[in-house]
Amino acid sequence: MKRLLLDTHALIWWITNDPSLGEMTRRVIAKGTSSIFVSSVTPWEISIKRALGKLKFNADFDLIMEKNNFIPLSITHAHAESAGDLPRHHGDPFDRMLIVQAQMEGLTLVSADSAFSAYGIRLMNARL
Repeated sequence: MKRLLLDTHALIWWITNDPSLGEMTRRVIAKGTSSIFVSSVTPWEISIKRALGKLKFNADFDLIMEKNNFIPLSITHAHAESAGDLPRHHGDPFDRMLIVQAQMEGLTLVSADSAFSAYGIRLMNARL
């Protein structure tokens, strides 16, 4: 069984049925045999980008999580502390949190962001 952590864009692509989400990734999520985690950093990132006018996505996260059987992943103090210690390959604080959570929780990060590969974490290309 795979343990996957969805990057924010991967979650949005899934919810909006965006063709940017690759068929293989879509099948893995839909199959229901993997544990799919969504970090609490994701609704935080979305709400900030929406407030800045950079994103128009609006969703009920409790409903999304329940409907899709996604598993919420809270940010712990250990996650927060470790995010500050990461090398500066990636400057986005939301993405840095996802990287740390993937590392610390033994998750595969589902993302189209190629900068994540510099951290040596398990990745699944969301576009495949």
